[in-house]
Amino acid sequence: MSRFFSDKYKTLVPYTPGEQPRDMKYIKLNTNESPFSPSPKAIAAANEAAKSLQLYPDPTASELHKKLAALYGARETQVITGNGSDEVLNFAFMAFCDKAHPARFADITYGFYSVFAEINGVPYTEIPLNDDFTINTADYIGKNETIFIANPNAPTGIALSRDEIEAIVKSNSDSVVVIDEAYVDFGAESAVPLIKKYDNLLVTQTFSKSRSMAGARLGVAVGSADLIQDLNTIKYSTNPYNINRMTMAAAIGVLEDEEYTAANCAAIVNNRAYTAERMAKMGFEMTESLTNFIFAKHEKIGGAELYTELRRRGILVRHFSKPKLDAYNRITIGSAEQMKTLCDTLEEILKER
Repeated sequence: MSRFFSDKYKTLVPYTPGEQPRDMKYIKLNTNESPFSPSPKAIAAANEAAKSLQLYPDPTASELHKKLAALYGARETQVITGNGSDEVLNFAFMAFCDKAHPARFADITYGFYSVFAEINGVPYTEIPLNDDFTINTADYIGKNETIFIANPNAPTGIALSRDEIEAIVKSNSDSVVVIDEAYVDFGAESAVPLIKKYDNLLVTQTFSKSRSMAGARLGVAVGSADLIQDLNTIKYSTNPYNINRMTMAAAIGVLEDEEYTAANCAAIVNNRAYTAERMAKMGFEMTESLTNFIFAKHEKIGGAELYTELRRRGILVRHFSKPKLDAYNRITIGSAEQMKTLCDTLEEILKER
């Protein structure tokens, strides 16, 4: 770092994104991207929007917010969009956390939570998961701190039920509960219907996973109009034009093609079941994932070694070096062909041992 770098950030440990190597062509199962291209309607809309890139985008994203409000059964004033759900989550840390309102989240969860807390000077508590990687809801009942829960969780893939989420939200009526639903479209229950009952609930989602728009960067939050107004105060104080024209147009296009999204989600769920069944027969232990990835380990080969072997053979998965996780790898669910190749390769590796 330079000698000019602010002391307040010198101990900051940044988030580490999944690797994006260029040294060879890989089957890329490491960053939970969709194996499917965006809807043709989204591509056509983005191409048309590209003709007007000399103009600023609509800072209110009004047309997009109308469609999102209809999707969620909410009002437009209950919706905000961001440059990926990461930006919306950072807005939430900025708006709803401080020394009087510390953050609370799991010790094994989305790695950006601790980074957002650190960069915003927010005190926080990391709550250990149970030995089976499940969340103990009692750890979040009646704490009256700003709570962040990824549901389903990452990298474990395990989800809480809507009733469990409601119990947490209801018991923390004087603080905000943020439910991060990046992977909700692959089998979990969304908490969005609860926003009609609780003014302290904020639900975030992303277009990166089920809607095949990871490269476009679009996230959304839905909650009470007052919560969204708070987030808009942060947005308009930092970057009013945070959604570019092409992303906005593509999002509208994909929302006009819900059948395409549903079919892709169904295919990924089927590919997940196929992969889990084959891996179980090989002796892998896996969590019960309701996401577009599998979290797995094998007693005959360590997580880091398996990651290295797969990488050497042209398949990328995600390995985490954290002690509780180092036996596991997170494997994104790709196309049927990709998952067959993965399973065939895993069988080869295990036979060689």
